[in-house]
Amino acid sequence: MLSENIKSIRKSKGLSQEELAIKLNVVRQTISKWEHGLSVPDSDMLISISEVLETPVSTLLGETIIEPKTDDLKELSEKLEMINLQFAQRKITRRKILHWLLISLCIIIVIIFAVLAVLNSPYLGWDYSDPETAVLGVAFHAFEWLFARLAPVILITAAIGIFLIRRHMP
Repeated sequence: MLSENIKSIRKSKGLSQEELAIKLNVVRQTISKWEHGLSVPDSDMLISISEVLETPVSTLLGETIIEPKTDDLKELSEKLEMINLQFAQRKITRRKILHWLLISLCIIIVIIFAVLAVLNSPYLGWDYSDPETAVLGVAFHAFEWLFARLAPVILITAAIGIFLIRRHMP
C-alpha cells in the first residue's frame, strides 16, 4: 500500500523517480525500491517524503489514492463545456427578451402619448355634477398627469437600456 501510494502521488505531482530522489537526497534506485515494495523508508524519511509530495503521512500509509482517468477528465470537461454553452445561450435569450420588452415599452408609451394628444384632455369639458362622471374625470386627469411626468423618464431609461443591451448582443 505504501509503495503504491508513493508511486501514484509522485506521478500525480508530475515528478519522475529521479526528481523525487534529488529532492529527498537519495539515489533513484531507492525510490524504485520503495515503489516496488522491496524496501520501506524509515520514519524520518517518511516525513520528508510527505513534505516533498505535500501529502499527509496518513495518506502515504493507508489511504488509497485514485488517479483520475483521462477519459473521466475528458468527459467532465465536455459536460462543463455543455453547461457553459447552455448558460451562455440562456444569457443571450434573456438579453433578447429584455431587448424586445424595452422596445415594446417604448412603442406603448409613444402610442399612449399619441392617443392623449389626439384626445386633448376631453374630461375638461365634462359635466361634473354626476358623481360617476366626476370620479372618472378625476381618474383620467390623474392618469394623464402621472403619465406626462413619468413616461419621459421611463422612455429615456428604456432607450438607454435598448442601446446598452444591443451593444452586448452577439
